[in-house]
Amino acid sequence: MTQVHPQDDERIDAFVEYLWLHHGVSNNTQAAYRSDLRRYCDYLMTQKLGLLDTTSTILQDYLLWRRSQGLSPRSTSRFLSAMKKFAQFAVKQGWLNTDPSARLKRPKLPQSIPHSLSEADVDALLHAPATDTELGLRDRTMLEVLYASGLRVSELIRLQLEQVSLQQGLVRIIGKGDKERLVPLGEEALDWLQQYLRHGRPALSDKNSPWIFITQRGTLLTRQAFWYRIKHYAAQAGIRAHLSPHTLRHAFATHLLNHGADLRVLQMLLGHSDLSTTQIYTQVARERLQSLHAQHHPRG
Repeated sequence: MTQVHPQDDERIDAFVEYLWLHHGVSNNTQAAYRSDLRRYCDYLMTQKLGLLDTTSTILQDYLLWRRSQGLSPRSTSRFLSAMKKFAQFAVKQGWLNTDPSARLKRPKLPQSIPHSLSEADVDALLHAPATDTELGLRDRTMLEVLYASGLRVSELIRLQLEQVSLQQGLVRIIGKGDKERLVPLGEEALDWLQQYLRHGRPALSDKNSPWIFITQRGTLLTRQAFWYRIKHYAAQAGIRAHLSPHTLRHAFATHLLNHGADLRVLQMLLGHSDLSTTQIYTQVARERLQSLHAQHHPRG
């Protein structure tokens, strides 16, 4: 358990609240930044120092210590991101005169290839829920919407009725950094959504709720609960491929590229601010094409 000076704990809380209020940082990122800074404070206390005693040299020593502890470059990169943002906030607040992290660069990370599912696996997953029950109809609809739109799971579970135009078949999403995008649903997902809103949702709960996907108590379905449902249906469908909460988002992107979608269009649909983030899917699609060529071409 980390040991943090109460004043430093208050400063970290103020910083995290600032990120939420002014930058719309997700709950997961808030928790990660708070954990990273508290761990750093724990290290500082072993040196009889506090958060505002930070210098460039102290930060470099801490990074070397992290490496000796076997912490990954990815977690170090995230810590530096948290520290840089905190230092800028501390300078604005007048807690620090200069930013001690200004000259430190985050380590370059290899782009990780997102795991995707084949179209056959996606089809099996979509057909796994028993749609003759309210919960099964809800889950089938969630999976269909997720695969048809490429939404993040956090965006899907917080989807509200006012964000969907059934007439136009569009979903209005406020994504990372409060950026708005319009995403088409497609006929299949739209049909399931209409069925669920007509028959499934009213039968789940009679409570007045703004959320589209609710529990039997009429409350918001959590990310963890939906992830559990995905794993359950994947096992039921006999899918052995690696799964993550964003598996269907990755499948959406990869399958669109496989069928000739433009990278810029895909960037807009996924809500990526930088095209380089979207380009990782071209490698997935390229590997898939090479695999198909090797499997089916007579001289592959």
